[in-house]
Amino acid sequence: MAFGVEELRVLRRALALALNPAPASAEDVQDCLRLAESLDEAMREGARLRAFLVADLGRYRAALPGTAAGYLTLLEEALGAGYRPDPDDLAALRALRANPVAAALLDRCRVMAEQDVRARLARGTAARGATVTAVPTVPACRTRLLALPGGRTAADDRPAAGDGDKQEKRPAQKPSPATPPSPSGPAPDRRPIPTPGEVFPRRKPAPSPGKPPQQLVAG
Repeated sequence: MAFGVEELRVLRRALALALNPAPASAEDVQDCLRLAESLDEAMREGARLRAFLVADLGRYRAALPGTAAGYLTLLEEALGAGYRPDPDDLAALRALRANPVAAALLDRCRVMAEQDVRARLARGTAARGATVTAVPTVPACRTRLLALPGGRTAADDRPAAGDGDKQEKRPAQKPSPATPPSPSGPAPDRRPIPTPGEVFPRRKPAPSPGKPPQQLVAG
C-alpha cells in the first residue's frame, strides 16, 4: 500500500492531532474522514486480491510439478500480499528444493511457519492463564452462609434487653393436678381396699316353716 503526497499530508496532520490534542478545523476533519475511507477501501481490495491469489495458488499446486514456474511466482506474490504458507506449500517446496527459487522460498516459509507456531502457543498459554485466574478458589466448608432477604438473622435469635426481666418476673407454672407423682418421691398413704366378702357377708339360710327340724340320731 502506497500513499500519495496529499494522503501523507493528511496522515501527518492526523498523527499530530493524536499526539497533541487541539481543536481541529472542519477541513482537517473532512480530510481525515476521506483518508479513513480510502484506507478501508484499500484493505478490502487487498483482501479480494489475496483471495484470488490463494485460489490460483491452490490450482497451480495441485498441478505440480508441471506448473512449478507459475507456482513459485504466485507463491512469492501471495506472500507479499500477506499470505501465510500452509503445510501443503511446505511439502511442495521440499519437493522442488532442487530449484534455487524454491529453496529460497522454502527457507522463507519455514521462518514464517515457526513464527505462526510460536504465536499460537503464546495465545494458548495466555488463554489458559486467564482462565485459571478467573476461577475463584473459595473453600466450600468455610463459606459463610448469608440470610435471604426477609429471613431470620442472628440479631433476631438474640433476646432483647428487656426480655430477660420479663422472663424472670413471669410466675412459675403450677403442675397439673392430673400429673402422676414422681416415682422417686414419698409414697402416699393408701387404705386397704375391702373385699366383696367383707362388704357383703353371707347370711345363713332360714329354716322352712313346714318342715320339722332334722334330728340327728346318735349311734
